[in-house]
Amino acid sequence: MKRLYLLVATISLLAIHACSDRIEETYTVNSPEYMSYEDLRSSFAMKSAQTIHQPGKIYFKDEFIFINEYQKGIHIIDNSDPSQPNQLTFLTIPGNIDMAIKGNMLYVDSYIDLVTIDISDMNNIIEVDRDEGVFPYIIPDFRNGVIDAIDESKGVITGYAISERTEEITAQDYYYRRMPMWESSLFTVDMASSAKINGTGIGTGGSMARFTLYDDYLYAIDNASLHLFDVSDNTNPTFTKQILISWQIETLFPYQQKLFIGARSGMYIYSLQNPAHPEYISQFRHATACDPVVVEGDYAYVTLRGGNLCGAIESQLDVINISIPEEPILVKEYPMTEPYGLGIENDILFICDGKDGLKIFNAADPLNITTNSIAHYANLNAFDVIPLGNILLLIGSDGLYQYDYSSLDNITLLSHIKVY
Repeated sequence: MKRLYLLVATISLLAIHACSDRIEETYTVNSPEYMSYEDLRSSFAMKSAQTIHQPGKIYFKDEFIFINEYQKGIHIIDNSDPSQPNQLTFLTIPGNIDMAIKGNMLYVDSYIDLVTIDISDMNNIIEVDRDEGVFPYIIPDFRNGVIDAIDESKGVITGYAISERTEEITAQDYYYRRMPMWESSLFTVDMASSAKINGTGIGTGGSMARFTLYDDYLYAIDNASLHLFDVSDNTNPTFTKQILISWQIETLFPYQQKLFIGARSGMYIYSLQNPAHPEYISQFRHATACDPVVVEGDYAYVTLRGGNLCGAIESQLDVINISIPEEPILVKEYPMTEPYGLGIENDILFICDGKDGLKIFNAADPLNITTNSIAHYANLNAFDVIPLGNILLLIGSDGLYQYDYSSLDNITLLSHIKVY
């Protein structure tokens, strides 16, 4: 199947013909480069630990940290000693962005496939199942120009060859090429380890997660839909249904038999009383913005990031009363700089404010959060966090940080794995 995708181009106008309705222009062309489906489905590999270059999502289970290398795979770190994390191995998984773990099975996306990986033996990690074509075809991001014709039969797109093209087009085409478009779909070590992955329970993801687990179901979102997989047999996920939610949904957060879905238009609440059939409860609408959400008690905490493709709204933190899930109510708005992920535990709120670093607040009083600041680490570019009792995991553009916050009066940096 061939498709033509256009985004706003950087175009040099060469000539306008006075006697015609045609325009000659030069523009940048992104020609897709492909990996065949055969190569994709034989590409999984376990390798020695590698340098982290472009970190994405993070996940934690049983003293192990899993860090996504954007669209490349997953770094696995033994964190039995948070002051000396030990990078164990790297899993090559082309097109990977998200992950979740049930028992000793790691579920990951690999472009359009869902892959199940057995991590029970950290010295012999193997792929045990692959559900092919269960996710939408992905068009990777690019900076400017247009995308040349796409042929999905050739495989998945791994990148682009850049060139320039000059052609004569109609004035109407010239106009439409300048109309704003939406963001494309879906950022030598000893391998032996004494820590073990438990065969029961589920792990913990960050607030930017698009994969999450609840009961015997794996939930995954694309830009518009929620995909359900039955993982009662955790070695063999079974796709059960797809639920249309809204355009530009972004994050998932399960809490007390409910699923909170962050979208650029607002926050959606679904009931998980029957995990096989999530049911819509309500929506809290806000101005268009990128929107992760976390929940504790009667409140949902939502960071809204404006600018770029996220929206024109000023960046802020919204606190929403969800004590009556059918009627979520905005309690307070707090200005932020560039907020991404966030986490909350026992009224301690952690906010990754992008280039303004990590901000920690006492959120016991929702009406006075920013006046109850605990700490501000401004010298890092923060993306997402996972609070784990006394230890905070933070992933940013310059690596993985771990903080001991058992004493809020003396929060201590335990370790830092750098990005190169």
